[in-house]
Amino acid sequence: MADRLTPDSPRTPEPSALRGGTTPHSGPAGLGRRGFLASTALAAGAYGLLAGCASESSGPQAKGSGDAPKEVFTSPATKLSGSLSILMWSHFVPRHDAWFDKFVADWGRKAGVEVRVDHVNTVDVPRRAASEIQAKRGHDLIQHIAPFSQYEPAVLDMSDVVQEANRRWGRQQELCRKSSYNPNTEKFYAYCPGWTPDPGDYRRSMWQRVGMPNGPASWDDLLRGAAEIKRQTGVPCGIGLSPETDSNMAARALLWSFGGSVQDENERVAINSDATVAAVEYMTRLFKEAETDEVFSWNPASNNQALIAGKSSYILNSISAWRTAMGTNREIGDDIHFVPALRGPKAALAAQHVIQQWIVPTYAGNPDAAKEFLLHYTANFPAVTYHSEMYDLPAWPSLVPQLNGWLDNDPWGAKPANKLAFLKDSVSWSANIGYPGPSNPAVGETFNTHVLPTMFGRAARGQASAKEAVAEAETQIKKIFENWRDRGLVGG
Repeated sequence: MADRLTPDSPRTPEPSALRGGTTPHSGPAGLGRRGFLASTALAAGAYGLLAGCASESSGPQAKGSGDAPKEVFTSPATKLSGSLSILMWSHFVPRHDAWFDKFVADWGRKAGVEVRVDHVNTVDVPRRAASEIQAKRGHDLIQHIAPFSQYEPAVLDMSDVVQEANRRWGRQQELCRKSSYNPNTEKFYAYCPGWTPDPGDYRRSMWQRVGMPNGPASWDDLLRGAAEIKRQTGVPCGIGLSPETDSNMAARALLWSFGGSVQDENERVAINSDATVAAVEYMTRLFKEAETDEVFSWNPASNNQALIAGKSSYILNSISAWRTAMGTNREIGDDIHFVPALRGPKAALAAQHVIQQWIVPTYAGNPDAAKEFLLHYTANFPAVTYHSEMYDLPAWPSLVPQLNGWLDNDPWGAKPANKLAFLKDSVSWSANIGYPGPSNPAVGETFNTHVLPTMFGRAARGQASAKEAVAEAETQIKKIFENWRDRGLVGG
């Protein structure tokens, strides 16, 4: 049995000072020159103050008053003005967006900035972002849940914001740092204040039928149990093989657990290996024995919907499907349980399900306000975690000291109350998309062009052998890496 492995420790130094990147809106010293960032560090204890209770109706209510964290506000050191436009995904936990819209409006009134927020379906964010960046006009601040590293040449360096956050709240979680920092250029192409784990979600009643009430612990367990569930009940497993985010995450979890990877720690293409071929062969068998053709056309919501509807026994996803079920059908919600990353022959790793990628395009008309808001948002991460119903976890853990208490005793009525306690060590079994290297622009393009789901899918459909599918993926990935390496944005 393979031991559980964790991602490597940092290999790149923290930038010691703000670097380069003069823009029409900020000089070489970035935020330090403008002086608009508040310089007072807020004590972590302030974020633990409790007052009030959520009142949105997107799901179950908190158990009583005194659960919602009190929000804090630090006045900008210099006067802000003008407008700030934000493009962001429609959160899978609707309560979050209802809270966020009021939260950002309150900040705008206090900071003297007129704020507009546009929530769009997560699948539409990359297209909107690409269109605006190409046109060099659009939103000042864009948030997405998948890599934006391929846009590094067209966005502002966020090193100044990260350094200020580190000064206030300690060192950023390495998982989030590697998801937003390019060691080759020493720039933070995105700001990553939070993340979401990607556990296995399973229907306990179905797995009890095959003698696994606690769900699968390994990829071998998944194949054996899911195949038997399908044989007995007709209900398939739900690992996607489609050009979408969840299928991309699942592909990486499977690949890493078998010992494969897109790149090595030095950013050299490493996809064509015996380990990758073995992972593709496994996925082909899982598809044939435990899945259906539906997985080839899924979108990011499809596996959630299948699990809740009883049309899937197991999916790789965040806790959002369960939260939805808790608000719509409590019996189904109580039947959904979780397992951490499945063990493979070499490791037990899952990709972070959501990467909070906030970027400020170079065309942004009010970057000062965008960066100031991001620090305000980060300072209030206890409220982010709470109103996302434990979906969004902090990149600066010191900010949310009450997190373990919430995971042990869910404010939103989990049964059992400690159903989410397994997330306490989720960092140890989670990796950034570029693992074992950083999420560089080549990794971002590989992700967003869905090379890995296509590789697994072609073999599963019988359109290519496992070795042929891997070789085809290698050809595509090498071209992507060569392009970015020629531009000085990828190492190796």
